[in-house]
Amino acid sequence: MKANTSINALELLRSQHDEVEDLIEQIEDCDDPHAKSELFLKLADRLAAHSAIEEKIFYPSVMTGDTREQLIEATEEHLAVKRLLADMMELNCDDEHFDAKLTVLKENIRHHAHDEEEDRLFPEVEAMLDEDELAALGNELLAMYESLIERAPRQNVPAETKHAAELRA
Repeated sequence: MKANTSINALELLRSQHDEVEDLIEQIEDCDDPHAKSELFLKLADRLAAHSAIEEKIFYPSVMTGDTREQLIEATEEHLAVKRLLADMMELNCDDEHFDAKLTVLKENIRHHAHDEEEDRLFPEVEAMLDEDELAALGNELLAMYESLIERAPRQNVPAETKHAAELRA
């Protein structure tokens, strides 16, 4: 991105949701074990980085008395996804349990991204923050995401499967 370009935080998160769902579809459609494994590693990195920016920046930035319960639930949903990812990282992609876990992962992500965040949380955030605040938050999220994605963030996932992320406002 250009230095002068800003991205709305909610647009960024929506685009990451779409990218993750696209990767899942590519994995589902892939018959080549090596390519499927590479796609999964990319997916795992994207999910790990996305979860991290939400837990460390986005959720604390939008926590209010009205959103707190939703955000706690969101961190629990992230925990479920991380546990699935950790399990899948230990499997070969041609293991029959890999595809079953991918299906469960897809369902969890669809529920979390669309039903919880995009349909419930994001409208509240849009009412809470103005365009400039959403742009500033988007830039902060993007900077952290780009920094994380360079370092294979999936490697942190197994260590993050014991408890949901702690929210600090």
